[in-house]
Amino acid sequence: MNVSADHPTTGRSRADILGEPFVAETIELPDDAEGPVIATLVHHPAPRTRRGAVLYVHGFCDYFFQRGLAEFFGELGYDFYALDLRKYGRSLLPHQTANFCLDVAEYDPELDEAWQRITERDGHREVVVVAHSTGGLIVPLWLDGRRQAGRSIANAVILNSPWLDMQGSLLLRTVGTQAIDQVGARRPYQVIPRTVSGVYAESLHRDHGGEWTFDTAWKPLESFPVRAGWMRAIRRAHRRLHRGIDIGAPTLVLASKRTAFTSVWTEDVAAADIVLDVEQIARWSHRLAAQVTIARVDGALHDVFLSAEIARTQAYGLTRRWLGWLDD
Repeated sequence: MNVSADHPTTGRSRADILGEPFVAETIELPDDAEGPVIATLVHHPAPRTRRGAVLYVHGFCDYFFQRGLAEFFGELGYDFYALDLRKYGRSLLPHQTANFCLDVAEYDPELDEAWQRITERDGHREVVVVAHSTGGLIVPLWLDGRRQAGRSIANAVILNSPWLDMQGSLLLRTVGTQAIDQVGARRPYQVIPRTVSGVYAESLHRDHGGEWTFDTAWKPLESFPVRAGWMRAIRRAHRRLHRGIDIGAPTLVLASKRTAFTSVWTEDVAAADIVLDVEQIARWSHRLAAQVTIARVDGALHDVFLSAEIARTQAYGLTRRWLGWLDD
């Protein structure tokens, strides 16, 4: 697995794997039960007059590699920052269980530290938070917690296919969740059996018919194992969100127009969300904040900003107009 063996002093920028003008810096965090912990903040400076900053947070079995997303926000005048959370991507250390946590609140310290560096150190007064999939669950709960503590910190939030509920049958979401809760408490590292075809990741990667290049050690085509303790944390986060939260900022939710679950190559693979149920996304989005806009993009993939050019262009256009509307 490609993981960095040594990390510079906290706060010291270095050249990033994406090349210029991207730079990265290590956020050193307190040790956990597995040992040393870090997160990584990647920065793409805006090429022209600054409008503010964007903080991007990735999904599960993921890390930041979306150069085009940074360039899009850069052209709008936003300094772009992306956070590889602990045990993901650039932040995954050899002794760690990839992508594992027991509570999504474990990510609060690196989110807080990234926020401090963007605002207090780098001087950005306005920040748009963008998050994808599992990041779209983690980030709203973090923002809601900060609002409850008297710190409504985001100026706007954009969620790209956020994971707001467990896809599948009612039985899976009820009895299955109860079983996961019990197993996750007793045997958190137990792998939950599942079948992953790799079709979604293949639809993205340039070597398998997609448009994009990413490190398959950090984003394996057939994903990382899902462990009971992690799934327990996710389902508890879902329950908290379903009761209703308030992230304290206008929110745009982007999702595909339709879901088409499949484990084999069909025409739907390149034109629908084959990972999450988009109807669930639409159903639960109103629990996020007082002001939520839901935009469904025809032909979009699970990662809307990695869709085919027509759908991707539409998603960027929707985002640009929504941000412009907030400025009016």
